[in-house]
Amino acid sequence: MANSEGEKLWGGRFVGSTDPIMEKFNASIGCDQRMWEADIRGSKAYVKALEKAKLVSTEEMDSVLQGMDQISVEWSKGVFVIKPGDEDIHTANERRLKELIGEPAGKLHTGRSRNDQVVTDMRLWLRDAIATLKGNALQLITTMVERAAVEIDVLFPGYTHMQRAQPIRWSHWILSHAVALSRDVEHLQEIRRRVNVLPLGSGAIAGTPFNIDRELLCAELAFEDISINSLDATGQRDFVAEFLFWASLCLTHLSKMAEDLMLYSTKEFSFLSLSDAYSTGSSLMPQKKNADSLELIRSKAGRVLGRCAGFMMTLKGLPSTYNKDLQEDKEAMFDCFDTVHAVLQVTTGVISTLKINQSVMEAALSPDMLATDLAYYLVRKGIPFREAHGLSGKAVYMAESKNIDLNQLTVDDLATISPLFESDVSSVWDYRRSVEQYSAPGGTAKSSVAAQVQHLRKWLQQQVQ
Repeated sequence: MANSEGEKLWGGRFVGSTDPIMEKFNASIGCDQRMWEADIRGSKAYVKALEKAKLVSTEEMDSVLQGMDQISVEWSKGVFVIKPGDEDIHTANERRLKELIGEPAGKLHTGRSRNDQVVTDMRLWLRDAIATLKGNALQLITTMVERAAVEIDVLFPGYTHMQRAQPIRWSHWILSHAVALSRDVEHLQEIRRRVNVLPLGSGAIAGTPFNIDRELLCAELAFEDISINSLDATGQRDFVAEFLFWASLCLTHLSKMAEDLMLYSTKEFSFLSLSDAYSTGSSLMPQKKNADSLELIRSKAGRVLGRCAGFMMTLKGLPSTYNKDLQEDKEAMFDCFDTVHAVLQVTTGVISTLKINQSVMEAALSPDMLATDLAYYLVRKGIPFREAHGLSGKAVYMAESKNIDLNQLTVDDLATISPLFESDVSSVWDYRRSVEQYSAPGGTAKSSVAAQVQHLRKWLQQQVQ
């Protein structure tokens, strides 16, 4: 049996009971109860503002604060009892507060709406969640950077269009993904600044008619700024949309890395092997070692992208101010946090435990990958690059026609293409020499990769200060 509407926060003008199916359909307590701590923090700050505005007495404020502390203990210990009629976390906490302290609980909602209350809770919760994800990401980047430093001498093929392109350092590949993640961290910090804006004191849509000190609320809840328009404050979810997009982009970066690692771990590549801790077997084929951790990382990116797209579809059809459609915001936000939180930790485990096969990596280097170096040889002798590129291409064609590797062409063979090819052309067929020529900042030479490692180490130190 549903409760009488008069017992609800909004029930004064209603009579009778809500259809039990609608009661369940309308409720969000199953999802938003994880904001219990944020809701309590917001209420404790708000009652202090009410006391300053002389809307509650000091004794009533103290009673509310003590009651909220007891509710916090109950949630922390897992003994808080959710009852029928607790349609959301705000209703549940206020109902319990009334059970504990009686009538003063009814004054807590003075001038406050669930519209500004819920968005305050969400901002508080997401602010903490961002700190957690930043820590996860920094741990992963640290793992990648230190691995790159240790394995800096390992060469392997670089690919474009999934075709062998040029020799590079394995560490250069690792750092390419670390750099992408560093952008994600910086982006997350920018989002945090926009999350950290106080909406409390906006009421339902029109603001508060009471002398509520929003500066006090801002300080109590450690927000950096105060919302400037009550309509916007209660009805916009830009900060959620930004977070969902951030999660989508971050997992897109990790999905790309996972895809590479899956290919590199196959028998066809055999560049590396995953730890058994991050692999599974086949129920039918005993020889199989499946990269399930990487496949799941790739799939989770799709899950988060779907959440982002779905929520944007919800937003785009809404009129201004608060609408109940926005109840969808929390499930999307929580799910994306949980997913990214797990993915970052698993990826850290994968990267820290995988084993590389240096001999196989370097054996995969082939002379055709030095065709660009052959063109550079001619450039250094004064030929324009476009012409040199064409001449190198002719050398590649000649080698293919003879069914030999590019480096097996003789000086006489090459001289038929250009008289500038001389005996010193043999220096081109050295993979380490090839890699070392890319010594400009950002390149794959050892000095350049070492500089990238130092840059990222310094950047990491700045993030934890």
